[in-house]
Amino acid sequence: MATGVLTFVGGVVLLGVGIAGLGGSSGEPPEGPAVIDITPSPSPEETPPPSATPIQPPLGDQPYRIVISKLGVDAPVKTYGLDANAVPEVPTGADAPGVVAWYNFSAQPGVGSNAVYAGHVTWNGPAVFFELTAMAPGDEIRLVGADGTALVYTVSEVFSVDPTDPESLSVMHATQEDIITIITCDGAFTDTNDPVYGGEYSSRLVVKAQRSTAAAALNSP
Repeated sequence: MATGVLTFVGGVVLLGVGIAGLGGSSGEPPEGPAVIDITPSPSPEETPPPSATPIQPPLGDQPYRIVISKLGVDAPVKTYGLDANAVPEVPTGADAPGVVAWYNFSAQPGVGSNAVYAGHVTWNGPAVFFELTAMAPGDEIRLVGADGTALVYTVSEVFSVDPTDPESLSVMHATQEDIITIITCDGAFTDTNDPVYGGEYSSRLVVKAQRSTAAAALNSP
């Protein structure tokens, strides 16, 4: 989707941010204006306060995977951002069916805010989140690093949103809690003959999960 909505991510205003193409063989070409930086500059009389020490993400820069044992999902996570029209990018090409996108305008996982992920439900057949509708509160999601470090999250909410509703973008907003948000396509599919996505799904499925206090086993799949 692409919507004329105003939202804040990391000190910039994003106009027309949307969630597009998560169906694979679905989605509309991104539309919308570019990112506008509105971070104010200090006046000559002001001295900016010292920056807080950044929280080090538990997984660091190492590659990691998202593991949902209930669904048989064990998929690599790759970093994606916004395109020139301020629309979140999604995996395309040969990697599209099995890759999960983490958005670099959201929090790093494990640092105390909202880490946002997306993946396709179909891409010339079932894709990584084809069975995501089966998730329910209490189910477990793990992020597992190459060194065996694991972050465990417990599903708290599963719901669908209307991609034409500007309020749907709130699922990507920063939070006070350490959570992850997973987004994929849902609902009815309409063939639009789009050269990349083929068509568009009528809604988006959102799964939210909170960081678990349970100890994560190292080197576990």
